[in-house]
Amino acid sequence: MTSVQLAAAAVLSTAAAAGGLAYAALWPQSQLFGRVLVAGSNPAEIALTYDDGPNDDATEHLLEVLARHEVHATFFLIGSFARQRPSLARAIADAGHVIGNHTMTHPWLSWQTASRIREELAGCNAVLEDILGAPVRFFRPPHGARRPIVLRTARELGLTAVQWNITAFDWNPIGTEKILANVTRGIAHNRKRGRASNVLMHDGGHLGLGQPRLPTVEATRRLLEQQAPTQTKFVTVADWA
Repeated sequence: MTSVQLAAAAVLSTAAAAGGLAYAALWPQSQLFGRVLVAGSNPAEIALTYDDGPNDDATEHLLEVLARHEVHATFFLIGSFARQRPSLARAIADAGHVIGNHTMTHPWLSWQTASRIREELAGCNAVLEDILGAPVRFFRPPHGARRPIVLRTARELGLTAVQWNITAFDWNPIGTEKILANVTRGIAHNRKRGRASNVLMHDGGHLGLGQPRLPTVEATRRLLEQQAPTQTKFVTVADWA
């Protein structure tokens, strides 16, 4: 093999390794850096999960919609927001929903130091457990980003890492119709594969309180009305743990 061929092979090998690391760090369903909970094996099951709250009007309206349909969901709360809105965090728990850790400030954990990772997870746990008076069992890394130390720290804190297999893309201002289309298309895809659906949506936004998430609330209402009860069972991530 010539020196040029050797150099090309080295470049390709490096690129492949980098691609593999990026996949492991950012692809929601990847298990390469450690086990993460994604979804169950019953294609009739759907877990509605909401990130980045609590968020004033959007979360309150969402709780009303879920209560009307007698559905429980999973809320991954940002610690700094929960500390500012403790009554809203308690309202989520009092309604029977599962609350998970979404860090204190929503950083990209895959790029943080080990001490910062622990600070983010342990700090959020402390805030939520002080508000709720109960231990927190689940954790979702912001952006889904992780590396082995992130998952190891979560386990040491008694947390199960949770990802997703449907993205609503509702952090963008795409409107109710597109949010709903993204979710229903994902559910149909997972059912064809014989998998349950873990839907990522947002009742808040990591940039601050007051983010406009009412299109997500409306998409949730319409989804709940469209799903036939004989074909669908709404669950929380705790049902898969």
